[in-house]
Amino acid sequence: MLNRGLDKLELLRIAEAVANEKSIDKEIVLGSMESAIQKAALTKFGNDNNIEVKIDRENGNIKIQKVLKVVDKVEDPGKEIDLKNAKSIENNTDLKIGDEIFEELPQVDFGRIAAQSAKQVISFRVKEAEKNRQYEEFIDKQDQILSGIIKRLEYGNVIVDLGRAEGVIKKDELIPREILKTGDRVKAYCYEVRKEIKGHQIFLSRAHPQFLAKLFFQEVPEIYEGIIEIRSVARDPGSRAKICVNSKDNSIDPVGACVGMRGSRVQTIVNELQGEKIDIIKWTEDLPTLISESLSPAEIQKVLIDQDNKKIDVILSEENLSKAIGRRGQNVRLASKLTNYEIDILTDKEDSERRQAEFKDKTENLIKNLEVDETLAQLLVSEGYQSIEEISNLKPEDISKIEAIDDETAQELISRSKETLIKEKEEISQRLKELGVEESLINLKGITQGMLVILGQKNIKKLKDFAELSSDELIGGFDEIKGKKIRIDGYLEEFSLSRDEADQLIMSARDIVFK
Repeated sequence: MLNRGLDKLELLRIAEAVANEKSIDKEIVLGSMESAIQKAALTKFGNDNNIEVKIDRENGNIKIQKVLKVVDKVEDPGKEIDLKNAKSIENNTDLKIGDEIFEELPQVDFGRIAAQSAKQVISFRVKEAEKNRQYEEFIDKQDQILSGIIKRLEYGNVIVDLGRAEGVIKKDELIPREILKTGDRVKAYCYEVRKEIKGHQIFLSRAHPQFLAKLFFQEVPEIYEGIIEIRSVARDPGSRAKICVNSKDNSIDPVGACVGMRGSRVQTIVNELQGEKIDIIKWTEDLPTLISESLSPAEIQKVLIDQDNKKIDVILSEENLSKAIGRRGQNVRLASKLTNYEIDILTDKEDSERRQAEFKDKTENLIKNLEVDETLAQLLVSEGYQSIEEISNLKPEDISKIEAIDDETAQELISRSKETLIKEKEEISQRLKELGVEESLINLKGITQGMLVILGQKNIKKLKDFAELSSDELIGGFDEIKGKKIRIDGYLEEFSLSRDEADQLIMSARDIVFK
């Protein structure tokens, strides 16, 4: 490519041809040629020199120059020159310390090794530029559906030819039981374009919830135009999916628009997803209605919402239980993903039994700690005074409003509750000493003694131990393992902390430990 006899204009034509072939900037090719010539020049004239190479973009002339810095005292003759000699060479009296002068060198006669080395430099630079060009091209296509031809199958993964690059659909990103063959045209959602040392990686998915959303975006003009918006999506790839849609125009039915005339729009998507059943649900700000629609075809009697902990209890009849849960829990699992709430399904009988059990537990707690009879304890619980802490913070007139409780009894109840709390606090303090819980954790604002006992039993005794926890470890949560939602029990789950409260406790500990 760079023989001495090479026509100068031919050099520019080669650069332009390579740039067009690889779809990269011509400047990058010429820059790599300059680097290659520079490397050969350093080999010929000595690596201790500072050599600059310029290819004229108009006529192809190659200029090789030795760059010398003007200094007061020369320490590196290959790269420096004193002021007196510099003025003499340049015939310029205006030169000063710190300036640079350029000494033109003869053209390089490329030998076999030098030519090979130059070709390697150019090849490497061009490949790097091609990789960068492909990355820049595909990073803009992230979060879109891409179409390509299946090139090969590798260990269950599918390699897709996207034209100027290859994408990969990993085994766990395929629709289960879907049969794909080499040469098939396939659509997939691009969820990540990653830049790596060996080259960029384009990761595709046919199982991602957004693949379903983007298919609706393509098939439903109202979604493309922004009249209808997709609020959330949940999928069991290849089996069932739920999508929640909302219309910004009250005259347009979002569900009907997504279904299409005689189901034409949704059927196209179902076919692409290998027969995956799709439930289209109309979005509403009324959460109980949204939950009920999400659990269709089950008929819901009552919805109890815990906003702080993102939990919902759904009460229904025995005959609707299996419909709400669905096969292998699929219906309730998808509804939970769709609404971002943990959903617990209860029959009306189970709900009644649970409420009775809670009433009994609270009654027994008051009988034990306040030394009152069952009738009085039941009366307090039924009036909403369900814990020792609540009663200790009341005024006598608050309790004496209850029929059959006089002022003297009210005052006695408050006194006993306060004594009980003091006694419990002393007992817990002693227990914390026995467990070895450190003062730094005990003094953390917002954490109670009851919480500290549980943490101590779990071997979390230092503030640093607590700071390294996650909110899920404190209050419980769900993790996705091999497509299955697994319940994680929280250390402090019984204290009904909200996620915000758990996060605040952990961040407070981290602020102290890692400041």
